[in-house]
Amino acid sequence: MLDSALAARLRIIVGDAHFRDDKEALITHSYDGTPMLQAIPDAVVYPESTEQVSAIMEALSSYKVPLISRGSGSNLCGGTVPVQGGVVMVMHRMNRLLELDTENLTATVQPGMITADFIHHIESSGLFYPPDPSSMRISTIGGNIAECSGGLRGLKYGTTKDYVIGLEAVLANGEIIRTGGKLMKDVAGYDLTKLLVGSEGTLAIITEATLKLIPPPKCKMTMLAMFRDLYGAARTVSAIIESRIIPATLEFMDNPTIRVVDDFAKLGLPLDMEAILLIEQDGDPETVARDIEMIRQICEREQADSIQVAATREEAERLLTARRSAFTALARLRPTTILEDATVPRSKIADMVLRINEIAKKYNVIIATFGHAGDGNLHPTATTDARDTEEIHRVEQAFEEIFAAALELGGTITGEHGVGVVKAPFLEWKIGASGVELMKGIKKVFDPDNLLNPGKVFAKQTRKRVVINHG
Repeated sequence: MLDSALAARLRIIVGDAHFRDDKEALITHSYDGTPMLQAIPDAVVYPESTEQVSAIMEALSSYKVPLISRGSGSNLCGGTVPVQGGVVMVMHRMNRLLELDTENLTATVQPGMITADFIHHIESSGLFYPPDPSSMRISTIGGNIAECSGGLRGLKYGTTKDYVIGLEAVLANGEIIRTGGKLMKDVAGYDLTKLLVGSEGTLAIITEATLKLIPPPKCKMTMLAMFRDLYGAARTVSAIIESRIIPATLEFMDNPTIRVVDDFAKLGLPLDMEAILLIEQDGDPETVARDIEMIRQICEREQADSIQVAATREEAERLLTARRSAFTALARLRPTTILEDATVPRSKIADMVLRINEIAKKYNVIIATFGHAGDGNLHPTATTDARDTEEIHRVEQAFEEIFAAALELGGTITGEHGVGVVKAPFLEWKIGASGVELMKGIKKVFDPDNLLNPGKVFAKQTRKRVVINHG
């Protein structure tokens, strides 16, 4: 429990209605989207301004109490679970679009704004913000920045880090800093903006972001290519890129995913295909038509069983549903769904999927794979039951081997979900002991008392998910 004097101070800062330490609030904020990981915080606060965030952090710093900032809690690596207790700061009240600057093509937004709402505002103004994480209907801009979220359009347009050009943030001692701005060029010192993007709330609390916008594409075309040969699908991905075509979307689903998605969404997908590629191109009409035709020819050359090009935007949305509903469909199979991510070079996608299948068979667990084929980011997803501890142990063993396989193939342990708690044991596998120590040094400079989201990224966790009965 919090010191009574600190609790009183926090109540004064945010108001009685926005300080919670009742059982319901604490349990509600004890977990995120990561299955089988929970820890009870000591209190929950809901600030409405940067000044309040600063005052909260100054108070917590004086008592050496940890702070975990969060948006909607859609994180999948335990990044917003308060594993060392402390105060959870929920950013939902800071949810305004502060400025839309059409002259500089930027938007300034608070961290608690829902991603889909932000995108709707931008598109209704005739502009385009490309990052589109699958969780965008519930995730927040601040959460996207903290995790450097990707999405279906990442191949062509990049991820969140490519659009964050300025930040306002609060340090562990309550000091407010500003980085970057409405600038396309700025090399004045170290790039603190990019350092904070993807730092998982361990270096500072983001309270405002300036985001780059671009003109929207004039035209879009969407197609579905179906393959009986997994390697044919993988070769198609490489051949498309080698042909100097960069699609807006290039997504992959394996056979187990196809079967579950079709049962869920009733799309009439062929259930005997080993892989499906969902491909979308955008741009000017002539270029899009040319690219789609070239992609069709590549698919045919690689022995695609069938190719379907959407005739209308409604039909295109129906095809996109096949990919966007993958996680939801898989979650219906069994009580517990563990969605992971690992990234390999595009040329190694088929090898990685086959390794995943071999590992799943070895440990007798169910793992379906889908993901962003264009950038090599795959999502092996296990359907299991948290009540079966022996099976969960096998699932964890399988994922450990999957991460090792990704590294062997020249990849990484996470492409977009982050390290958090779940991937912390594997970080040194990727960057080495010296890399970990260098990152710890950066953390120490920003947060000398380890108050911001402690127990994440560098934590020496056991390689399993646990319920922590803190407090």
